[in-house]
Amino acid sequence: MNRTTALLVAVCLALVPGTAAVADTGGDRDAGLAGFLGRQTLPADDGWGAAGSGTTGGAAATRDQVFVVSSRAELVAALGGDNATNRTDDTPKLIYVDGVIDGFERADGSLMDCADLADPGYSLDSYLAAYDPAVWGRVNPTGPLEDARRRSVVNQTAQTQINIGANTTIVGRSGATLTGLTLMVDSVRNVIIRNLTLVDARDCFPAWSPTDGAEGNWNSQYDQISVRRSENVWVDHNTFTDGDNPDSAQPIHFGRPYQVHDGSLDITHTASLVTASWNRFVGRDKVMLIGSSNTVGPDVGRLNVTLHHNLFDGTLQRLPRVRFGQVDVYNNHYRLGDGFDYALGVGVQSALYVENNYFSLGTGTAPDAIVHDWGGTAITTRGNRVRSGTGPSQPVDLVAAYNAGHDPDLGADAGWQPVLRAGPVLPASAVPFVVGALAGAARLPG
Repeated sequence: MNRTTALLVAVCLALVPGTAAVADTGGDRDAGLAGFLGRQTLPADDGWGAAGSGTTGGAAATRDQVFVVSSRAELVAALGGDNATNRTDDTPKLIYVDGVIDGFERADGSLMDCADLADPGYSLDSYLAAYDPAVWGRVNPTGPLEDARRRSVVNQTAQTQINIGANTTIVGRSGATLTGLTLMVDSVRNVIIRNLTLVDARDCFPAWSPTDGAEGNWNSQYDQISVRRSENVWVDHNTFTDGDNPDSAQPIHFGRPYQVHDGSLDITHTASLVTASWNRFVGRDKVMLIGSSNTVGPDVGRLNVTLHHNLFDGTLQRLPRVRFGQVDVYNNHYRLGDGFDYALGVGVQSALYVENNYFSLGTGTAPDAIVHDWGGTAITTRGNRVRSGTGPSQPVDLVAAYNAGHDPDLGADAGWQPVLRAGPVLPASAVPFVVGALAGAARLPG
């Protein structure tokens, strides 16, 4: 690292929320050092999440609404007491996660498994026998077994999907981990999620979709964090991983991988004003879907998201895939191997602005693989650098690289320019050093 880069790293360290001392507000001492994080709010101008009234989460929580939780039951209680209705609880609340919380945990602390959530009429063996395309054909499953699978999904959703209300901050203490669960931010505003490791949000009952693609696909339901119909959300300094249950280890059924994971952080169903910063996405297949349908309708003018200083490490696709939204992607590090599918998905009416990112590719991967056209027309790219294999990094015009190898061409102007950015935009050459050191959980005091 040369002197100029070292200086930029030092400046960036000073600007990362949580790395500087923060005054103790008096109500959070039981949370240890994480108390310094709980009252922090998204800085002014820090991406789309700072638009409008900004994102303050549970910073206004009174002492009786500050919680330290270490079990699923305690988390549900802190969020309002009833998982089925917690998303309607807009009381400012500040929740510190201590230790490991498992979404499959019963109220008594014991762990259930997929069999405990299955409807009596469902078994995977019976499902595979009934809906094998050689027997059933290439039409969607229907009938008692599919109905039983759907009832099983309802059971799992009630157990592993944790609903979050408005005006909430969830922040992890050192080592805080959420495993086997989904944090659902649906139809609310003003939520902060920070300093957590999220592991293996597995779907016990994936759906077979025989007409999804030329060969059909298994599709799972549960994201690690899902933001739907919500505004002013800040997702910061988290680590997303499948742990010891990666997609690569799943069996093959009907000639297709049995997909038990969906997205890491999906932003869909008219959600908007989201900032995702300093996160680490490790070894995941589907990472981030922004906009879930090509249908022109209520998503138009929504799905505005900022992604900055995130590390995409060994991930395969949707980094992100975008429909409709104005999405600002700057100062992220993409550390991608030869097997990755694509990074930037240009979808219907999307407006991606991609600036000063650093792409580390495998030796056999060309820069034209970074962008994929999912029915969009244009993407703005500026100041990005690409390193292939062990060679030196080079500035690359990502649009020109894509157009050289694909038809039809994409335009080079997405039609807008970001104004909501806090702090300096680093040169792409500095990004691997800064992001590698600071992105992810356990990089903040906790």
